[in-house]
Amino acid sequence: MMNGKRWAALAAAAAVVLVSGIINLATTALQTDFTEVFEGGTDPVNERVVEEGTDAGKIAVIPIEGTIMAGGAGLLGGGYDHQLLLRQLEQAAEDPEVSGVVLRVNTPGGGVVESDEIHNSIQNLQEEYSKDVYVSMGNQAASGGYYVSAPADRIFANGQTITGSLGVIMQSINVAELADDLGISDNTIQSGEFKDIMSPTREMTDEDEEVLQSIVDDAYEQFVDVIDEGRENLSREEILELADGRIYTGSQAVDNGLVDDTGNLDDAVDAMKEDLGQDYSVVEYEAGFGIGSLMGAAAETFASQSQKDQLLDWVTSNQGRELMYLYTD
Repeated sequence: MMNGKRWAALAAAAAVVLVSGIINLATTALQTDFTEVFEGGTDPVNERVVEEGTDAGKIAVIPIEGTIMAGGAGLLGGGYDHQLLLRQLEQAAEDPEVSGVVLRVNTPGGGVVESDEIHNSIQNLQEEYSKDVYVSMGNQAASGGYYVSAPADRIFANGQTITGSLGVIMQSINVAELADDLGISDNTIQSGEFKDIMSPTREMTDEDEEVLQSIVDDAYEQFVDVIDEGRENLSREEILELADGRIYTGSQAVDNGLVDDTGNLDDAVDAMKEDLGQDYSVVEYEAGFGIGSLMGAAAETFASQSQKDQLLDWVTSNQGRELMYLYTD
């Protein structure tokens, strides 16, 4: 049997080995550059082959999923990532092997500026790089979702897709009466009459409404211009009749000319192959592998944030004082 001294010696030896191992790990960690791990590798965009073709070349499928708003996917990843999407569009443009892009649009829309940045990137693909762009609409492609779809060479939608909602909205919550009831007063010092426009603690004046309506009208005209430029089959008068904020099913949108064909993502891809006359491989763009993607997968596993939750987050952080191409139910 081992006596106490031998047990103590073994324990001491084990402790030395353990401490040595920890020191080696720490030393290795200090000498390691984790930048690529946290940034998802040298390239934040990965390609996943979903269908092998017989001809050289690729069709890139790029998802536009969730409420379109600035910023990344958040601490836990997942959801809509504006900068990642713009990078994916840029990569598709610059990759000489990519002959066409199919956008899988599934969004209720979002910010005016963000939607316009996507729209401009799509036009860049078409005009500067001479690449075809098709759209496959998912459950929703409304408001800003249609804004980014409008320049596409062909638009496909499921018969029950919710699209339309063509227009602009700006919202805020007014709690002036509630504040009075609770004895809460607001002390604001401002440099001009309209500096606190859309303040939640005072009633909107006629002058306030006139200023804000002019801004909304200006953004609306830009929306109509985008549709007018992208949908050559529709006159401006027809667009103005359709763009009253109402929603349409995919089937209704085909009938009124906002969408070209009913069909799903496979139909859009097959149509592009046929129109290009080549059996290209199909690749889907996704976030690069790294800590962000791992956390995003964990987030999707344990908790998925709904579009309403995202909208609530946006309202909380922005107080509703932003122009939106957004459909809300």
